[in-house]
Amino acid sequence: MAKGSGLPFESRKKSKATFSKAPSPDDTGRKSAAKQQKSAAAKQGAIPEVVSRRMVSRMAVCAGVPTLFGLTTFPVSYVIVQHHWFSLPHVVVVLVSLGWFGLGALGLSYGVISASWDEAQAGSWLGIAEFRTNFGRIVDSWQTRKSPKSGT
Repeated sequence: MAKGSGLPFESRKKSKATFSKAPSPDDTGRKSAAKQQKSAAAKQGAIPEVVSRRMVSRMAVCAGVPTLFGLTTFPVSYVIVQHHWFSLPHVVVVLVSLGWFGLGALGLSYGVISASWDEAQAGSWLGIAEFRTNFGRIVDSWQTRKSPKSGT
C-alpha cells in the first residue's frame, strides 16, 4: 500500500477542531452557513450507502452464523445428554458455546474489513483480497498517526 493513499471515502483534508466564542444575536446568518458547511463535510467523510450495505450484509453472515451456533449449543447438548448418546462434561459445553460467541465477535470485524470499500467493485465472495487491502490501509493509518510530527 502506498503511503499517503487513504480510503476511497476518507476526507483528504485533515481538519483541526476550532473553538469560537459564544454566538451573538447578529450571527444568525452565519449559523445557517456553518451548519451547511458541517453537513457537507460530514457527507464527504461518510461511508457511501453501497459500501455500508455491503459491510452490514457481511457482518450479518460472519457474525450471525457463529452466534446462532453458540445459541444452539446448550439445547443440542441437552438433547445429547438426555438421549444418552454420550456424556458431555459441563465445561466442554460452556467452552464450545464461548468459542462460537468469540467467533461471532471476530466475525463483526471480519465483515467490515473484508467488504470492498470501493463503491464500483463488489469484491470477492470470501473477501480475502479485500481483507488484505483494507487491513493494510488500517495499519498504514495507525502508523501515520503514531509517527511523530517532523520539525516539532
